[in-house]
Amino acid sequence: MIESGRLRLRRRYGRGMLVRLSPVILTVVIASLAYATPPEMAFSRLLPAAPALAAAMWPVLPTVLLGTVCLCLMIGLSLVFPDLGTWWTVAGIIAVTVAAAYGSHVRLQRERTLFQVRLVADAAQQVVLSPMPRRFDNVEIESLYLAAAAEARIGGDFYEVGDTPYGIRLLIGDVRGKGLPAVGAAAAIVNAFREAAYGEADLVEVARRLDASSTRYNAAFPPEGPMERFATALLVEISHEGRRIDILNCGHPPPLLLNRRKLRVLETATPSPLLSLAELIGDDYVVDTYDVDPGDLLLLYTDGIAEARAHDGEFFPLAAWMERQPPTPPRDMLTALHRDLLRYTGGRLDDDIAALAVRLREPRGTESP
Repeated sequence: MIESGRLRLRRRYGRGMLVRLSPVILTVVIASLAYATPPEMAFSRLLPAAPALAAAMWPVLPTVLLGTVCLCLMIGLSLVFPDLGTWWTVAGIIAVTVAAAYGSHVRLQRERTLFQVRLVADAAQQVVLSPMPRRFDNVEIESLYLAAAAEARIGGDFYEVGDTPYGIRLLIGDVRGKGLPAVGAAAAIVNAFREAAYGEADLVEVARRLDASSTRYNAAFPPEGPMERFATALLVEISHEGRRIDILNCGHPPPLLLNRRKLRVLETATPSPLLSLAELIGDDYVVDTYDVDPGDLLLLYTDGIAEARAHDGEFFPLAAWMERQPPTPPRDMLTALHRDLLRYTGGRLDDDIAALAVRLREPRGTESP
């Protein structure tokens, strides 16, 4: 998996620490203004705001300690300015501190629950998107996955790779919808591929088994609302010699092939039916064959990448972006794609994103040192 966001986290680390210390800063500012200004301005009455702010980011004990500090400051201010209305402010500090402590306790409970949910999501991700080897013989593969749903680790996009007796087979696809409702449908398709890719010699038969699995799942767990649940998918088979690729496209965005800085969009003349729709429109699947050379870079992706928008509504220019890329390992290319996507969209993703970058290399024993 591609590690993401490190540079952004580093840039935000300093600001994050400043936010965490903001209750202390607020306390110091209010106390300083209360000492430095005439009693009539009564800045001391703002002291209850500090423990209230602390409840949003601190545990219970530090929140109570800050409220105690504010209480001591108020008592000290009353010794300097006897006419501050100390007891009303002291009562306010005590009341707000108690409420803030309770609020902090509730927030921590919810954070623990969210942590458990994330653990479950991580387990689901391992089932649907299992870790893959980075190299099969002379084929080098890297993956990228980003879920659009808030706090999600997985969504409706999926991929899988297998080294089968018939060649190295890849699957990438996108279930209609996002978040948890689409995870089960994606898992059904991926699990079917893991079996069919090794058991079926014909790529068309693999697609039929994926369609059957998707149809059975939708029948057992019908989608909410009037819209049918379907999935686009792209099946790719790379020969063990690395000189030919077969592609079966079930309504999915076409892959891109970069050959010596020349880009080819591998469009299919006759698209195959989307998964779970074969019963309605027929199961006439078409396989397209392309010749490839060592050093070629193949990019498989979901529509979340091609349809990522900037603030002005313009789509991300994926083909032009890839054409500008220098010869680079798949990992570096996907890292650059992730970075540029976040920069282009301003860090806002409206759809799940999945991508596989595949580089064909010379067979072992023939590579130059």
